[in-house]
Amino acid sequence: MILGGAFATLIVIVLCVIFYILWFLPNIPVSEIKVDSTQARIERGKYLANHVMVCMDCHSTRDWTKFSGPLVPGTEGKGGEEFDQKLGFPGSFLSPNITPFNLKAWTDAEIYRAITSGVSKDGHPLFPIMPYPSYGTLDTEDIYSVIAYIRSIPSIENTPSRSNPTFPMNVILHLIPKKADPQVKPPLSDTVKYGEYLVRASGCVECHTPAEHGQIVQALAFTGGREFQMPDGSLLVSSNITPNEETGIGKWTTEAFIFRFKSYDQATFKPPVLHPGDLQSIMPWTMYAGMDTTDLTAIYRYLFSLKPVKNKINKTKQAG
Repeated sequence: MILGGAFATLIVIVLCVIFYILWFLPNIPVSEIKVDSTQARIERGKYLANHVMVCMDCHSTRDWTKFSGPLVPGTEGKGGEEFDQKLGFPGSFLSPNITPFNLKAWTDAEIYRAITSGVSKDGHPLFPIMPYPSYGTLDTEDIYSVIAYIRSIPSIENTPSRSNPTFPMNVILHLIPKKADPQVKPPLSDTVKYGEYLVRASGCVECHTPAEHGQIVQALAFTGGREFQMPDGSLLVSSNITPNEETGIGKWTTEAFIFRFKSYDQATFKPPVLHPGDLQSIMPWTMYAGMDTTDLTAIYRYLFSLKPVKNKINKTKQAG
């Protein structure tokens, strides 16, 4: 009798906690923000959204019949890309439309909160496919520039379905968003610190770090080995980008590092159509190829400041 009563009390407490989490979290208020859409901001935002933060990567349609899944022209920002259980996600998550068609009713402050804290206009939490914990540490001016840019892109009528996380992720999601902690962008002269800033903006650690239960293992940051399930049943495995000479990028020169990116420049590289068994890549090479050489150099310098870790990676393997 006593044990039964204690168990019932525990159940009630747990349900109350879950109720509180679902109904009252995240609790991140919207600040007063008004972004002036200057031409300089729009150009900076275009660069960030297409070549550094690559917002357009997930918020457009990618053609996975071709290497690296290049964007389908005319879909920029329309949303609707699905990340579901077939790809290893805890539910079905669809990227929202970020063109003016959908954002016309959003304030600049609401867009800022979504990008930097992971909270939508109506207050529901966003799944961190978009690495908002990292975006929340970026310079406020850079986020303003992204806002100015996406306000300027062509409006596309498209309303993707709402994401549907499975239990317990639907509860956990409410605990992830946190208030932005913006930091001043380091000067170009501080190459390593500036490179670290760009790496955060590009979300490199998210893909190039192994994960357990959906969370990256910080102790193994940049050592590669994160698996990405593809629709054909294969697993793509991310590379080790620490400066280990045997299994990482330790033997790469600055020039080789830059060339690897620039070789996918959209002006000269035409993504080939893939056939069964061909090596695919989820990295949007044609987008990162547009990054400024100075920025790529800074990223290289930062990566070479990391501890070299030996971790041999097999690029693909069968799921199972």
